[in-house]
This record gives sequence, C-alpha cells and structure tokens, in this order.
Amino acid sequence: MTTIDGSTVLVTGANRGLGQAFVQQLLERGAARVYAAARRPEEVLLDDPRVVPLHLDVTDPASVAAAALAATDVDVVVNNAGISVTDPLLRAEQAGLRSELEVNLFGPLAVTAAFADGVAARRGAIVNVASVLSWLALGGSYSVSKAALWSATDALRLELAPRGVQVVGVFVGYVDTEMTAGVTAPKSDPAVVVRQVLDGLEAGASEVLADQLSRDVRATLAQPVEVRYPALAEAGASA
Repeated sequence: MTTIDGSTVLVTGANRGLGQAFVQQLLERGAARVYAAARRPEEVLLDDPRVVPLHLDVTDPASVAAAALAATDVDVVVNNAGISVTDPLLRAEQAGLRSELEVNLFGPLAVTAAFADGVAARRGAIVNVASVLSWLALGGSYSVSKAALWSATDALRLELAPRGVQVVGVFVGYVDTEMTAGVTAPKSDPAVVVRQVLDGLEAGASEVLADQLSRDVRATLAQPVEVRYPALAEAGASA
C-alpha cells in the first residue's frame, strides 16, 4: 500500500493527456514533489512549485540515466508515456511495431530499472499504464506492445515484491486525449481514469481496470480463443 500525501512521484509523458491528469491529481492528493517528465518538458505548464519539469526520452538510455541522477528521491514511478501506430503485423519492415515496443515496453522497463533501487529503499511503487488491448488482439502492433507490457508488469511484480515494491498494472480502453482525437468510439475522461488508478494505488491494488470494457474483457480470458474472437469461428465455418 502506497501513500501519495508527502510522496515524490515521477510521471512519464507528463506534458499532455493522461500524464497531465496524473500530475494534477497527485498534487491534489498532497504529493510533495512531482517530476513531470517528457521529451519536451517546456510543455509542462502546471503552475505549482511542487512540479519539476524533467527532460526524459524513455527510448534513450542516456536520457533515462540522466533523469535518474536528477531525481534521486522518487517514491513512485508512473510509466505513462506511450505511442500508438497500430500497424498490421505482416508488414515486412515492422517499423510501427518496433517503435511501439521501444516506447511501450522497453521504455517502461528502462525507467523502472533506473529508479528501482531508490523506490525499493522507500518501499514505494511502480505504475504501468497498459491497455485493454493487452488482452484483445484487435490493435495490430499496438496490441502486441501492450500485451508485452502486461507480461512485463507481472514479471516486475515478482521481482520487486520481495523488495517491498507495489507494482500496479493499469488497463483501460479509449481515453479522451490527443492520441485518440480521431476515434469516434466512447472514451473515458482522463480525470476519472487517474482517480481510479490513484485510489487503487493507495488501496494496495495490483491491477486497476479503469473502465467497464476492461472489466468485461478481463473476465473473458479463460474462454476459448474461438469464443473470444467470433471472427475465427466464422472464418472456419466458411472455409
């Protein structure tokens, strides 16, 4: 169980969307300091002396190492930075998948590794923002990258639990941010998502299912593949 009041938190991808909502609500809950990390920290515009804009490119080892040296007092890491390319998997170059894996998988792993010792010393927490598409292969390359983050989150939990670190996986469908501007499907309010995540963090949760879609999909994982993906059964029937 992690207490936000008085804590120091690092949020990646903090200059917009869900990341900005994390920073705002962490401040509202009494965080002593929030490192608002982004590739363009000058875009972090929250006017609060507790906010420390921090340059961080999660795909650049030197940038991650520099951030860890600059922010040595972190209790909680929120791995929020992510991208969505959503390419078909059978494209020969697989450039989209490689980009998504760099940001959505290797980025959180690099940041977690850089801050793990300090977080463990403070018996703090790691929060990984995944997606309902971790469990639904409807997002092409994006689904693959988020499924990998889901698995990595479980693996990190096993490694870090003996050191007293809480690891939280966050799963949600579309969130009303700049990334989903072209999406017409229902979207969750970023503030509502973040509130659930922080409630879960403080309650000691291992997973936060931040919308009904994620709760529904999570409940189907024991079903046969043909049940979870009706299109497969239809394809078989027409073959």
